[in-house]
Amino acid sequence: MAHKPMSSRERMLTALNMGVPDRLPVTIHQWQDYHLKTFMDGMSDVEAFLVVGLDAAITIWDANEGKTTSQWKVEEKKIKVGPDQWITDFTITTPEGVLTQKDESNEFTTWTVEHIIKEPEDMLLIKKYLPVPQLIHQIVHQKKEELGDGGILRGLVFGEQAGPWQHAACLFGVEPLILATYDDPAWVHELLASLTEKKLRYIEESLAGAEFDLIEMGGGAASSTVISPKIFNEYCLPYDKQLHEAIHQVGHKLVYHTCGGMMAILDLIVENGCDASETLSPPGVGGDAVPEDIKHLIGEKVCLIGGMDQINILTNGTPEQVRTETRRLCEILAPGGGFILSASDHFFHAPIENLRAFAETAHEFVYN
Repeated sequence: MAHKPMSSRERMLTALNMGVPDRLPVTIHQWQDYHLKTFMDGMSDVEAFLVVGLDAAITIWDANEGKTTSQWKVEEKKIKVGPDQWITDFTITTPEGVLTQKDESNEFTTWTVEHIIKEPEDMLLIKKYLPVPQLIHQIVHQKKEELGDGGILRGLVFGEQAGPWQHAACLFGVEPLILATYDDPAWVHELLASLTEKKLRYIEESLAGAEFDLIEMGGGAASSTVISPKIFNEYCLPYDKQLHEAIHQVGHKLVYHTCGGMMAILDLIVENGCDASETLSPPGVGGDAVPEDIKHLIGEKVCLIGGMDQINILTNGTPEQVRTETRRLCEILAPGGGFILSASDHFFHAPIENLRAFAETAHEFVYN
């Protein structure tokens, strides 16, 4: 008698629990608005996953309120500087001083060109006045209802990035932050400790009871192609462990995101207490993942998510090249379960036929 197929949600949760689902779960990392508008006829991310046959992984980026207070007044001024490019100037007024930040955006993404921390004393204003927002649980519930059993719902801890080191890099700039670990380590630790304290409050006050299946932590600035294992060990690990323990205490699983190198810090990723490790980025997209070694070294300790080169294969390759690489990754990483095949990171121009080839080929990997 044939067993009833698992739903996408059951399949992905089984893998996250290091189990063996009916077939290999296959997804992508955060469907981008540009791709949905340009290639998917403006449909929602939930609809797009269904259309191409992928198991959905939906991320709620920001469902928070309370980001502006009487002691942290944020003013925005947006200036259009090109057909699809604009600058946003932020002015933050606190009782003890004014902070500024400048972002640039295009139709694909946003990046910071002037960081909010310019002088060491600016950190003290962030430490004292940066508010801890509150998650609007109704928004999460509505997305959960829309998704149903089509996949998993992912959330994040507040901040430009979820991890304290990664958040600090967004506030100060990653190069200055690395230099500060040598020039003024106490200052760096004070910044990281203050961000950790705020994130712990957010976890306790907002993530408790939230209808997420997985919380994304970490971020690219802690990848081993950005910082050394020594810096990771001293400036990421202690703070990450506190947050990860707190996330577990409120009943959530978490994935640690390193969208760059990870081979030199595999043991530290496991040590930080995460339930899953992503993105397994190959060299073609700036990572250094060796799937065989990752599977051997940590494949029985944490769930693995990622592996597919989203640019050179999923976007620029032919459907047959997509199928070939999908089969290769399945053969290496899928045996024994505990693996979700995924595009390593964002894409903007992947053809629909390649996404379908990705999904259909992964569906062939059925566990006995």
